Amino acid sequence: MTAKPLIGITTYLTRARWGAWDLKAALLPASYPAQVQRAGGLAVMLPPDEPGAAEAVVSRLDGLVLGGGEDLDPALYGQAPHARAGAPVPERDRWETALLSAALERGVPVLGICRGMQVMNVQAGGTLCQHVPDLVGHDGHNPAPGTFTDHAVEPVPGTLTGKLLPDAFGVATHHHQSVDRLGEGLVASAYAEDGTVEALERPGGGFVLGVQWHPEAREDLRLTEALVRAAVEGPF
Repeated sequence: MTAKPLIGITTYLTRARWGAWDLKAALLPASYPAQVQRAGGLAVMLPPDEPGAAEAVVSRLDGLVLGGGEDLDPALYGQAPHARAGAPVPERDRWETALLSAALERGVPVLGICRGMQVMNVQAGGTLCQHVPDLVGHDGHNPAPGTFTDHAVEPVPGTLTGKLLPDAFGVATHHHQSVDRLGEGLVASAYAEDGTVEALERPGGGFVLGVQWHPEAREDLRLTEALVRAAVEGPF
């Protein structure tokens, strides 16, 4: 019997309340590990740590999910913060960048989700649009705090995204930032109707895929199953 692959998922590091407690916590919506488990993987949470620990952590993983969360520090891509930008979380920025670099070096499959896709782009030297409504003229990607909305995305034929998700379909979205200039070696592999980059990938680099939407918020397992399959079988 083939052992289930170990898939690491990055987490928030923030203050939270539960029961009688109000403490700083490493946390993650349960839908992330649940989807990895349903896709056939073993899920493990990766709270922020010192960047120097990333290599040792990734050496024990079969796959990596860079989860959603706070805005990246715009200083990482040479910009001053927009008035609507969230407070940076430098320990998470440093940790996830180090994890991604180690995963790319080792050929460990990577799936970036929302913020995770933005980490992938910035790590490759790309930039972000800090407030999407300024660019597209509407707030359809994030109409209400704390809720997901749905819109259509169109995969690009001939890409890994297009192979896994060959037809236009609806996705769960909640973001106010997006990819602006693509990082070196990356290609856009899906778009929203308004032109927003909804997926990116690294051709020829194994399974390295980022999506701006939240697959864990819906029942479609195709992306997570593909990550788990790549973790077991190797590059697509």
